[in-house]
Amino acid sequence: MISIKELRKEFTVNDKKIVAVDNLTLDIEKGEIFGVIGYSGAGKSTFIRLLNGLEQPTSGEVFVNDKKFSHMKGESLRIARQKVSMIFQHFNLLWSRTVEENIEFPLEIAGVPKKERKQRVHHLIELVGLKGREKSYPSQLSGGQKQRVGIARALANEPDVLLGDEATSALDPETTDAILDLLVDINERLGITIVLITHEMHVIQKICHRVAVMEDGKIVETGKVLDVFQNPQETITKRFVSQLTGVEDTLPTLETIFQHYPNGSLIQLTFVGQTTEEPVLTELIRNFQVTASVVHGNMNQTKDGPYGTLIVHIDGETKQIHDALQYLQSIDVKAEVLNNGSTNNE
Repeated sequence: MISIKELRKEFTVNDKKIVAVDNLTLDIEKGEIFGVIGYSGAGKSTFIRLLNGLEQPTSGEVFVNDKKFSHMKGESLRIARQKVSMIFQHFNLLWSRTVEENIEFPLEIAGVPKKERKQRVHHLIELVGLKGREKSYPSQLSGGQKQRVGIARALANEPDVLLGDEATSALDPETTDAILDLLVDINERLGITIVLITHEMHVIQKICHRVAVMEDGKIVETGKVLDVFQNPQETITKRFVSQLTGVEDTLPTLETIFQHYPNGSLIQLTFVGQTTEEPVLTELIRNFQVTASVVHGNMNQTKDGPYGTLIVHIDGETKQIHDALQYLQSIDVKAEVLNNGSTNNE
């Protein structure tokens, strides 16, 4: 569906060259919800503008549905971009137009006949849950309703790809979840490929099939969301994962915990899928003659299944602790020994 090869974008600011996207290669499959996450300045927004042709690359190629978007110009680019739509952080609605007129606007530009426009707008209003608000103006809508208008407008030309640039970051948590649920529904009903640019790990966790982590214009890590959660490789990825697990908030207290339990081991356990439902600590205590105290715990649900973490203090004989850790690995529970705020793979 989307193939990106050695993509690079340079800007010159005050005679200084800035590389916003640096040799980026990535493939996004048809019909998946793909997340790109990174902190401010990572190059995410430039990347998404390269995807829909708003920016042209310094070098490299972008293919969407076997069409080469990179370096496409004029009328051919305008027509191609009708199949790659955007939803925006701040909605970008026309304030002098009603809900239905906003949704109809791209159809007018595309020259769609009036009768067909009206039919499609009616269908889209139903799809995004705005029935009864057709004649309302943006100033009369909540933030979530405005974004629903933005989504309906983006779908007006029946695109193959829907791009979201921080599409939920201006919304409260409850509204964010409602919009994310709507995007999942659209993805499943229409089979549309969705690419979400975000700095919020919750967005990735809730609806994405795969994720790419951006830093300094590069993709530093990519994979299935559950795999990345279970085994993050890069420091920045670990920081994002810790936003959900809460481990980062717990680590400063580890030195204090070790002062109270100098002879034990503090273990971070990672559970995925079925193991989240297993009585793991009960088995440790029963079979290995150790004591186990939970210091911190968290459970999250991803698109592909549950993911949980526990920080546990385990005390007992050295051999018993070693055997307990071997048992955890045998049942696919990842165990890391924490030592004064740092981690070492066991």
